[in-house]
Amino acid sequence: MSDARSRTLIAVDELARLLDAREAVVLLDVIDEQGGAPDDRRKIPGALSVHLATDFSGGPTPAAGRRPLPDVADLQAKARAWGIRGDSIVVAYDNSGGAQASRAWWTLRWAGLANVRVLDGGYGAWIATGRPSSNHVATHAALAGDVVLTSGGMPTIDAEEAAALATQSGLLDARARAAYAGDPAKAGTGHIPGAIHAAAGDNIADGKFKSNAELRARFSTLGADGSRKIGVYCGSGNAAAHAIAAMSAAGLEAALYVGSWSAWSADPSRPVATGPEPG
Repeated sequence: MSDARSRTLIAVDELARLLDAREAVVLLDVIDEQGGAPDDRRKIPGALSVHLATDFSGGPTPAAGRRPLPDVADLQAKARAWGIRGDSIVVAYDNSGGAQASRAWWTLRWAGLANVRVLDGGYGAWIATGRPSSNHVATHAALAGDVVLTSGGMPTIDAEEAAALATQSGLLDARARAAYAGDPAKAGTGHIPGAIHAAAGDNIADGKFKSNAELRARFSTLGADGSRKIGVYCGSGNAAAHAIAAMSAAGLEAALYVGSWSAWSADPSRPVATGPEPG
């Protein structure tokens, strides 16, 4: 496994080895919104239940979007409650395709935590190997951590920078095709003019991230070959974070438009393109 991939993703076998060896692993079972899935759903034993809406995001506003950046001090307090220390190995996973885990991964990386990875294949991959599960609910670790977080560990762009990148074919839209195309008869649907469709789901095969060679080939055809700045957005930043994780695994970098479409479309003065082409 390449260094870039191993710094971004962790396979089930490697996670199991770390857990069996009682390494300092903090395992996060990520749910989008509180109540969006039952906290007592089956999970990997020892995982803590966390939520993007309350644990990894600030309060939503039209200007900032549905999933704005959290206050770093608040996130640090959460991370310490989860038992995260400076030497912890943090693994995020979900059971709904990986976008939620990727957004948690991205946010912790943005907050300066280097050793955090996404479980490749998520809960489904864990169960597929015949490993145990639990429905025990825990939101805090037995022992508090002491991690110190600071912002700026991952690149971000705002609406103006996203618009500028779109004019240079440097902005990727990670949503599904229908959301990207929108409905010409329905206000507030479509995409940022010039943005290139790059559905996050196309980075996955059989539930796991494609090989690095496949990912690099795909992103190269989208104009993201590492030679210039690339931005990514989606509806509220989850699928975009998933795409950025795929790029990171392949040794590529991209900036997240955190507000994404939820912020862009909230401003009626911003232009919108519809249809299957960038526009």
